[in-house]
This record gives sequence, structure tokens and C-alpha cells, in this order.
Amino acid sequence: MQKINLNFGWQYKMDFCEKYLTGSDDSNFELVNIPHTNIILDYNNFDESEYQFVSCYRKPVNIARELKGKALLLRFEGIASHARLYINGSFIAEHSGGYTPFDIDISDRVIYGAGNLFVIVCDSTEREEIPPFGKVIDYLTYGGIYREVYLEVREKTHIKDIFVRTLDVLAPAKILDMDVELSRVCPGMSVEFKLISSLNEPVSRFNCTIGNSAKGKVTGKVSGVRLWDIENPVLYTLQAILKINDTEVDSYEVRFGFREARFRTNGFYLNGKRVKLMGLNRHQAYPYTGYAMPETAQKKDADLLKFELGVNMVRTSHYPQSRHFLDRCDEIGLLVFEEIPGWQHIGNEKWKELSCRNVRDMILRDRNHPAIVLWGVRINESADCDDLYVKTNRIAHELDNTRQTGGVRNFKDSRLLEDVYTYNDFSHHGSNAALELPSKVTGTNAPYLVTEHNGHMFPVKRFDNEGRRLEHALRHMRVLDNMLGSDRISGAIGWCMSDYNTHKDFGSGDRICYHGVSDMFRIPKLAWYVYASQQDHTPVLEISSSMDIGEHSGGDLGTVYAFTNCDHIKLYKDNEYIKTFYPDRKLFPNLKHPPVRIDDFIGDLLTKYENISAKDSLRMKNILRHASKYGMNLPMSSKLAMGRLMLKYKLSMDDGMRLFGTYVSNWGGQRISFRFEGCKNGQIVKSVVKSTSESTHLEVRPDSRELIEADTYDVTRIVVRALDQNDNLMNYASDAMVVETEGPIEIIGPKCIALIGGVRAFWIKTAGRSGRAFVRIKSEKYGMHEAEFEIKKFLR
Repeated sequence: MQKINLNFGWQYKMDFCEKYLTGSDDSNFELVNIPHTNIILDYNNFDESEYQFVSCYRKPVNIARELKGKALLLRFEGIASHARLYINGSFIAEHSGGYTPFDIDISDRVIYGAGNLFVIVCDSTEREEIPPFGKVIDYLTYGGIYREVYLEVREKTHIKDIFVRTLDVLAPAKILDMDVELSRVCPGMSVEFKLISSLNEPVSRFNCTIGNSAKGKVTGKVSGVRLWDIENPVLYTLQAILKINDTEVDSYEVRFGFREARFRTNGFYLNGKRVKLMGLNRHQAYPYTGYAMPETAQKKDADLLKFELGVNMVRTSHYPQSRHFLDRCDEIGLLVFEEIPGWQHIGNEKWKELSCRNVRDMILRDRNHPAIVLWGVRINESADCDDLYVKTNRIAHELDNTRQTGGVRNFKDSRLLEDVYTYNDFSHHGSNAALELPSKVTGTNAPYLVTEHNGHMFPVKRFDNEGRRLEHALRHMRVLDNMLGSDRISGAIGWCMSDYNTHKDFGSGDRICYHGVSDMFRIPKLAWYVYASQQDHTPVLEISSSMDIGEHSGGDLGTVYAFTNCDHIKLYKDNEYIKTFYPDRKLFPNLKHPPVRIDDFIGDLLTKYENISAKDSLRMKNILRHASKYGMNLPMSSKLAMGRLMLKYKLSMDDGMRLFGTYVSNWGGQRISFRFEGCKNGQIVKSVVKSTSESTHLEVRPDSRELIEADTYDVTRIVVRALDQNDNLMNYASDAMVVETEGPIEIIGPKCIALIGGVRAFWIKTAGRSGRAFVRIKSEKYGMHEAEFEIKKFLR
């Protein structure tokens, strides 16, 4: 098979008329590359109607004369949301739906040995017959040819598809059970199979002859292979070589893993071992470009989920997502719950037919991904609809009898047609139980998975006050602890990984839903560290407070939380040891790493410096805490206790004020410094210092300094943070800056930006050439900062 990349050099216009179907008018077309969004949107405060229009993409394509007689398959990975293809002015085909790929055989519709004009009429309006449209939806679908385009050159007789099932994976000899589909059948046909390890070494070989059907089943036994799992995601490649009378005519490759995944009444099992699922939902949207991001950005999201957030599962809410994202999930061991497009609404019969086709297209594209363990065959949060969901489940089980199905609902006692009861549990409001009992949600004894929690129940912006950011984190932590303590709940998938753009009906009025544990730029909020602290690969120590009393009501620091995977935390105040604090296993008994509650910032200092006994020191600290909380209006019990202590230690009112100023408020005193030392196995693994800001600086950190332009342009994210002298984020900084580039790169989005909650990120992309490139960030406050990049270009 030859794959011809068609992602560069498209002509684009933000409208369409019939004369665009021929090459007679090239004026006023913009030159663009794929992936492409039909319009660059603002970060927020735009109107969603801005991207809902019909646009036109054109590309002259020369079809070599020697390709005549071959099968030419033009493949579009994703167009939002309806596409019509014309070649040389003639209508060829159309496709409805923005989330699944489609192939068009153009072998008999092109001119060989000459140029051909490919024209795509892209309708990005919300057409009511296409899922998820027809009513309101809480996310944007954007527009354009936002995934890759290429031409497959095949022999007329070729392998169309192979589905690999792995059976008896716990036995020494594992079974490969394969469905093989050919384009047509010829006499003397046979297929030779080679199983190749990740080290590119042959593991097994076997052959089969082809009968009279273009679809067949092949079974073989293999030994000496390793299983795919979360910690060791071992992948294998199956090479299939099609021969006619011993002459090779075609080849086909499938990447897969040996694994068994089952949801049971008492949990989820991977390769026979019970695994608690801790995950997040993901929208595939980015600032400014919407869905249009290439391979690097898609894979980066998978890496963030697995390696920085530390989760073991992601739900592709609410549609099939990029194959690059799924490929990376396979490579790193991140489990996936993938579902069809939709949000609450079920449309007419044509709409339902497209939903059934979406199930078919999703599974046919993705069923060889070992990371996918559950198919979502129900419209998210829709009402029961037996006629539709009987069909979607039947399609799923016919196309893939190795995976179970789920259907996400947000109400109790829903009719269960799927294999797993998947439920959005938004019951927690801060002071009640974190999750509902499965027995109260469903009357069945089916496997049970929480597919959303928190989210819109407590939206949080990165620049909200500390109290709200902390409560957001604690709500996520309570849900995880509850889930881990229940044998009936397979896992919990939080809403959601990142903030996202939405319609006017939702969000905060600025077209953003602030539901994520990170913002749209993938910058962490405090709740991010709830998840990150549950892994053991990287030390985590995130303190919930800046330790500035003015951030707290009445100047009372109250309880500060540390989200950490450390064994304990030692607190020092101005280098004076205060106390050692341990994870709170009383409130969070099921978490691997509960948070550490820090509620004493005085320790033994009253005894050490004021000669107050240890017993009276506890009383005095409580009084001082009340004074911070209530001011001069102390509770009567505190006033009486203070009077007794003042008499006992011969303290005046001025002495009392001095104690408060020295050990609590520090008004007019020297700058206080708090040092938190996270210890693991007796060693300090991470240290955080908090003190009043006295200087600031700018940190510029790219995700990568090497960009490689191959099948598409490449991108990388650059994160800009305002930090204090201790490298703590300046949470309320909003300074403006200008971004300039030099060399073969471009900025995605505006060049004049401002920090949001002390930090901002943006993406740059390659511009068609190799060489060195520079990004310069200029700010009146922080001066000029420069980052250098190496741009490479090659074709795959």
C-alpha cells in the first residue's frame, strides 16, 4: 500500500459558490494546511454562530499515469460536520458527521497523468439530522477539515480490514482469532501472517488459504508473548501478506496487544487482576483552533493524563477522538472508554440511522486498540429509547464480541440494555455523601461505573480565591476515596480534564465551562494535584495556600492542605521547626495517598520563647486562632480562658496583642517564611517555600524545543508563568505581553496576550521550512525572554 499525504497546500474560502468547483477562479483563496479550523475563534466571549457557516476547500492533485488500474481510496479522518466531495466539477460523494473517518473510491473519477481539482464543500452548521445536533449541547463542534487527509493506493485485490481478537491470554498458548476482509476473491489466493514484536522480531508465522468469501476467519496459537497492561503496555504488529499463486500482491499491518478486559459486578478486571479505575473525561478542543490540532498535541494530552495526572482511564466525551490520541493510549497503557457523538437529545429516524452508523464506524476504526475497554453506544445523558439502543448494542456486539458496552445516563433506574451501568453521579454538594450507592441508582446487579462527577456542580476558575480552589480539590478527593472504598463501583471518571468552550446556554457567560482540573491551556488547577498525588513515579507536594492571611476571611489561615504522595511533611517557620504532619487517613481511609491537613503554625514556639507550659500552649494557640477568626468579638469561653492565662503568666493586654502579632498576623514584622519539606522513606524528596512576594520573574517553558514537520505541520505548547522569589505562581498576575517569532514558525492565536491567574500558554506551529526558530516574549514588567527551537522537515 502506498499512502500519499494530502495535508499541505489547500486553497480555502469562508464561503461557497458553484464557480469554486472549477479552477477558473483562484483569486481570494487563502492557502492553508490540514488540520484546519474554518475560523480562528477568540479565547472567550465570542458567539458560537461565528464558526457555523459553509466553507470551501480546494486542492489540485496530480494523479500519476502509472496509478491507472489501481484502487485509489481518498480518506478523510474528520470534517465538521457535513462534507460534499467534487472532483473536476463533478459531484462524487457526501458524508454526514464530524467524528468518524470516511473513504471514497475515486479510481474511476480522476484523470490520470494530469491534474485534478479536489473540492470539499464543508458545512459546519448544526444540521438537526446529524448527531449531536437537534437541540442544545454543552460543547462546541467547531468546523473545517480538522483531521488528516490522504490517498491510499492499493491493488484492486487487497486486504480491506483485519480485526484481531486475543483469546485465552492467561494460558501459555494464546489464541489469535482474526476476521479478515478482502476487496474481492480470486482463485489461488492465500494470506501469510507474521507476528512481529516491538523489537521488530518475528514471533510467529502461519498461513491460510482463501475460500469463496471475501470475509473469513483465521485462528492461530502463539506462545512466548507478553500481555498488554497498564504498567507494561506491550504491543505487537500483525503483518498480513496477500498472495495469488504465490505472488505477493498486497500487505496490511495491524498493531494490537494481548489482553483481556472485563467489567464484573465486583469491579473491573484486566488480565484477571482487579483494577480500580481512576480517570477523567476529555474534550478534544483547544483554544482558538477548536478541534484542529495535529498528532503532537493529541499525544501530549494522553501523556498529561497518564504521566502528570497519574490516571489510568479516560473517557472520550462525547464522541470518537483522534486516532493519534488513541495510538498514544495504546503505547503508554491508558485505558479508554470511547463513545458515539451525542448529548441528551435523540432526533428523528434519519438522526437515529446516523447514530447507528456512528457506532459501526467507531468500532471498525478502533477495535484493534488494546487501550479501549468499553464501547459507549448510548447518547450521553439521553432518555431511555429501546428501539435505538437495542440496535446500537447489537451492532457493537456483532462487530466486536470481545468488549462490553456501556451507555451513560444521569438518572436512576434507567432501562439497562448495555453490559455495564455507566452513570453520571453529580450528587455530591460538599457536605453529603460523595457518591450514591449503586443499589439506589440501578435495580440491577450489573457492573457499575461512575462516568462523570463534580464538573458543573462546582465550576472553578484558576484565578478564583483559595477557598473555592481548595473546595474544588476536596470534592474530587472525596469522590475518589468513596469510589475506592466500594467493591460495587468499578471506578470513577471525573468531569473533566480541561475547561472547554461551550454554547451560550452553558458555562460562565463567556463561552467557557470552567469544569476542568486544568484550564483550556492544560495549566493545572489545585484539583489537578488530587490525581497527580495518587501516583508514585514523581514526588508531588502542592500546598493549597499562598500563606497570605489577607486571602482568608478574618486573616485566619485555618486548615491548609498538602496534596502529596510523601509519607509526611515537616513544617518550618522562619527555619524554626513547627511540627510533622501526616496523611489524613481518618477522613480519607481508602486513598493511597490522602491529603495532609496542616492546622498548626505555631508548634512549640510559645513554650520555647514565652515559657508557657505545653498544656497551656495548646490553650493559647486555640485562643489566638479564635482571635484571628473573630477579632475582638471572642467567644465567651475564649475570653475566660485568655483571662486565666493572662493572670497565670502575668500578661498585659499589650502582651496579648504582641503574641497575636508575633505568632499569627505578623503585622509590621519581618517577612515570614514557611518551608514545607515532603519526606519519603526518611528522605526529603520535595520542598516548597511560601512567603510574602518580594520579587517576581517570568518563566518560559516549551513542551519541546524540536518540531518535526512530516505528514502535517507540527506544534508545541509554550507555558509562560509569573513566579515569585520562591518559584511560586503569582496567582493573580494579569500582565500583558507581546509574542514575536523569527524563523519557520507561526503563533496559533493572538500575538498580544495577558497572563490569566499568573500563567498563560500558547501553541506555535511549523511553517513549511527547516531551520532554527525563535520565540520572543516581551513585557513591560518582565523584559524580553527568548526560546529557541529546531525545526525539521521530512515526509513519512
